[in-house]
Amino acid sequence: MKTFEMRTAIHFGDNALGRLKELPYKRVLIITDPYVVQSQMIDLITAPLDAAGKEYDIFCDVVPDAPVGKIAEGVKKFLQYMPEAVIAVGGGSAMDSSKAIREFALRINNYGKVGLIAIPTTSGTGSEVTSFAVVNDTEAKIKYPLVSDTLTADEAILDAELVKSVPPAVTADTGMDVFTHALESYVSTDHNEFSSALAEKSIEICGVFMLRTYLDGHDMHARQKMHVASCLAGLSFNTAGLGITHSMAHQLGAVFHVPHGRANAMLLPHVVEYNSDITKGSRSQKEYLPAVKRYANIAHILGLSNYNKVMSVHSLVNWIQFMQKEMNIPQTIQEMGTITPDAYFLAVDRMAEAALQDTCTACNPRVPTKEDIVKIYTRLWSN
Repeated sequence: MKTFEMRTAIHFGDNALGRLKELPYKRVLIITDPYVVQSQMIDLITAPLDAAGKEYDIFCDVVPDAPVGKIAEGVKKFLQYMPEAVIAVGGGSAMDSSKAIREFALRINNYGKVGLIAIPTTSGTGSEVTSFAVVNDTEAKIKYPLVSDTLTADEAILDAELVKSVPPAVTADTGMDVFTHALESYVSTDHNEFSSALAEKSIEICGVFMLRTYLDGHDMHARQKMHVASCLAGLSFNTAGLGITHSMAHQLGAVFHVPHGRANAMLLPHVVEYNSDITKGSRSQKEYLPAVKRYANIAHILGLSNYNKVMSVHSLVNWIQFMQKEMNIPQTIQEMGTITPDAYFLAVDRMAEAALQDTCTACNPRVPTKEDIVKIYTRLWSN
C-alpha cells in the first residue's frame, strides 16, 4: 500500500502574507538569515504580526548549509523564548535550520506542540512542504539529510514579494533546483500518479517561466509561477524521493561549498545520460531502461519530442545544457575556476562513498556503483 498525504496548508497569490495576521498563535519565534533583517525584508513579516498584536522574537544567525553549530545556537534561543510557533523565513538554509532547531529543541524540552510556518524567499528548495532537512557537519565535511514527518511545516506562505529582489545568479541556481527536484522525483523508483502529476506541472511551469525570471526579475507573474513550481516539486519529491543528482550535489556542497542548485544543474545532464544508459551505442527498444520512457515524457512536456525515445532523451539533455548556458551556470567544475584539479580529484573517492550512502540514492532509477559515481564526478571536471 502507498499513501499520499499533504500535511501543509498552502497560502499563495496576492497578499498571501496577510495570513500572518490570522495565525492562531500569540508568541512566535522568527528564524531567518542576516540579509532578510539587514535588507528590511523582515518588515514584510513583522508588520502583519504587529498589526495583529502578536509577540515575536527573531533569531537571525542562520548561515548557508545549516551547520550544526548554528543549529545548537538556535536551539538555545528556542528554549529561552519557548514560542508557540516558529516562522521560518528565507531560502533552503533557513528552512532546514528552522526544522532542525524545532525538532532538537522539543526533544530536549517537549513542552507542547509548536507550530511551524514556512515562508520561502527563494523559488527553489520546496522545503516549505517537505519532511526533509539537511544539516552540515562542517568539521567532517559531510551533509546529513534528516527525514521525519515531524519536520513538515504546518503552513506555507508563498508570496512573490519576497523573491522579486533575488539576483539573477541565485534565480538561475534555484530555478534549476526546482527543475531537478521535479525531474528526479518523476523518474524515482518510488514515483506514483500523484507525485508524477505534481512533477509534470512543475516542469511545465519551468519550461515557460524559468528563463523569464532570470532575464527579468521584476516579471512578477513569472516570479509567482516559479514560486508555485518550487512548491509543486517539493510536494512531488516529498512522497517520491530524489536520486543521485542530489546525492552527488550534497557532497559538492559539503566539500567545496558549491551552491546546491548550481551543483544540481551541473550534474543533471550527466545523471540523465547515466540513468538512461543510452551512450553505449544503439539498443533495441525492448532493452531501454524504465527511465528512458519517463525522460521522453518530460521532453514531450517541454516541446522537445523527437521521432524516438533515445533522441527525445538527447533533446532533454541538450535543453538542460542550453538553460545552463543561457543563465550563465558553469557546465564543468574547471569552468568555475575556484577549485584546483588536485583538490577536486583528491576528494572524488570520498565524495563518491558519501554519495552512495546518501538517502537520496535509494530511489535512483538505476542502481549505481562507486565506480559509476566516480565516473560522473570525473566527467564533471571538464568537457
